Amino acid sequence: MTVDLTDPIFHDEDAARAHFETIHWPNGPFCPKCGEAENISKLGEKHGKRPQRPGLHHCNSCKAHFTVTVGSVMERSHIPLCKWAPGFHLMAASKKGVSAHQLHRMLKITYRAAWFMEHRIREAMAPHGNVFSPIGGEGKTIEIDETFQGYKEAGPTWEFHNERGWQKKRGYGDRRAVLTLVERGGRARSFHINSVTARDLDAIIAIHADTRSKLMTDEANAYRNIGKRFASHDSVNHGEEEWVRKLSDGTKVHSNTAEGFFSIFKRGMKGVYQHCDEKHLQRYLAEFDFRYSNRIALGVNDTERATRAIQGAVGKRLTYRPSRSA
Repeated sequence: MTVDLTDPIFHDEDAARAHFETIHWPNGPFCPKCGEAENISKLGEKHGKRPQRPGLHHCNSCKAHFTVTVGSVMERSHIPLCKWAPGFHLMAASKKGVSAHQLHRMLKITYRAAWFMEHRIREAMAPHGNVFSPIGGEGKTIEIDETFQGYKEAGPTWEFHNERGWQKKRGYGDRRAVLTLVERGGRARSFHINSVTARDLDAIIAIHADTRSKLMTDEANAYRNIGKRFASHDSVNHGEEEWVRKLSDGTKVHSNTAEGFFSIFKRGMKGVYQHCDEKHLQRYLAEFDFRYSNRIALGVNDTERATRAIQGAVGKRLTYRPSRSA
């Protein structure tokens, strides 16, 4: 992690605002309501009868007032921008993530505010509008594998044993299934799915994997028909202790790249976050996908990764409404 916490953007509100404006508005401010970019005025410290918020702009076309946070995951947040800036940088630079308790201590904000911030940063890290281009392509190799993370909120089923009484029956059906597609030397894309049946796997793979790719999987039967659509399909038999196999052309058949992604994800979930509600699991997957797909091996350092996360904050909102009984 190479975040320089002495940078003014991490403790000076004006510097932080300028930092976000440079990233969100590289060609100058534009109105998030009507899209106007030419007829924009920056309001001074006083406009009319009362003082204005710093960084406030006015659209002369639709008459809207806005700051750099409007139309982003930071809209309506009372957390200062000089706290958001290190939040983005720490989340982007920490390979296995940063807990909300850690942000709470480091940034000197409440735990609730840190939890609020982390979920919105994860939203910024997720692909915009859930629009994905398929990974892979001609001459490229995709590894696909599935794993399980925790148990479903419904909890395990129970069964009675004469000698032991009621026991929890925990099988694959009780676990939260995760499917990950990894392009060798490229991006990762993960999904929380209902089950690891061929139907559920195919529904994701058909959309998110380029069939011109070479496909590598384990021996699961669910991949047999799916693999027929790809340029080629090879698998390793983990049940027979086969982990890597070399083809006659020198190509290595394995799913170790996907397994490596899972090792980072699981260490982060167990060692850093420890608990994750099932309804939030997809957001955590998006966080780990983002860091993997923007890693140093692909030429993206910590600073650039944080910048890309901040860019992803634009055009997204995430609100949680408390229940009436709360």
